[in-house]
Amino acid sequence: MTAEAAQAAVDVRAAVDVVALGESMVTFLPSRAGRLADVPSFDRGIGGAESNVACALAAAGHRTRWVSRVGADGFGDHLVEAIARYGVDTSAVRRDPHRPTGIYFRTADDRDTDAHEVLYYRAGSAASAMSTANLDQTALRSGRLLHLSGITAALSADCLDLLRALTDVATGADGVSFDVNYRPSLWPDGGEEALLDLARGADLVFVGEDEAAEAWGITGGPDAIRAALPEPQLLVVKRGADGAVAYGSGGTRYEEPAPRVDVVAAVGAGDAFAAGFLSATLRRLPVDQRLRHGHLMAAAALTVPGDLATPPSRGHADRLAALDASAWGRLHLGPGWTAADDDAAQEVLTS
Repeated sequence: MTAEAAQAAVDVRAAVDVVALGESMVTFLPSRAGRLADVPSFDRGIGGAESNVACALAAAGHRTRWVSRVGADGFGDHLVEAIARYGVDTSAVRRDPHRPTGIYFRTADDRDTDAHEVLYYRAGSAASAMSTANLDQTALRSGRLLHLSGITAALSADCLDLLRALTDVATGADGVSFDVNYRPSLWPDGGEEALLDLARGADLVFVGEDEAAEAWGITGGPDAIRAALPEPQLLVVKRGADGAVAYGSGGTRYEEPAPRVDVVAAVGAGDAFAAGFLSATLRRLPVDQRLRHGHLMAAAALTVPGDLATPPSRGHADRLAALDASAWGRLHLGPGWTAADDDAAQEVLTS
């Protein structure tokens, strides 16, 4: 590499905090509740675990880049333009003239109900053809941290090989962040072992307690998950409304309960939690504070109907995250809380 090329690579890396790699799709949200067969019309949105994280981090003031492939179609145009409006760098997104942009439809019901339906039209999508050969490797390694998820690995053999390559080598000053994001419908029989191997190769891993049980049969709680995943420098086990547990080097263990939240929709909460935790990680905050920032960003997503929410201001989030254990335990957040001023923020402590 020439001196000029090396300097260019350094300049690119210095410009970005987080690079997020993964498929985003155009989402069609129903105009009313009910079966998909009965819904007369849909509103268009965007959805994608990794781009959700990039958008949330950009909204929180961080420099982010999304790397992916989309079709050379109107849906691809919409995705790139919509994600860029959040302040995310989309210059490394590639267009595929032969494959379409993925789309999906979902019902208005909460994901945890039996009535919830999701229909994906992503087989053969442009993003499913992502590989080490057709993505900008310099862009992928241009950030302090690279964020990946298990969804990408499940899209195709090439995508799995790509994630294996990215978790095999050092990437950025803060390494590789990996959200397991287990989707049973995407994985063939036996694929869960590949997902476990990817998690073992990452520096920072997010996994739900329920995911670990479903994917790997680990039912002994967070400590059992850490025993099965000792390799990551930092492991975060999400427990939903029961909070989250983080494990660091040297056997350190941190646990923070989640605040009470008046849930509007559960969509996007996991991605928001990851964004909050990563934001605090980039700021070098203590691990217990990172967990609280994850909970606060998740609460922002839980109190809006879509995947993406306006996060609280950094000062607002810092003040709430710094509450003592008693005040944190009384925290109760509802719709509109992220826009509240300090006086309103104090009121939630006694509600």
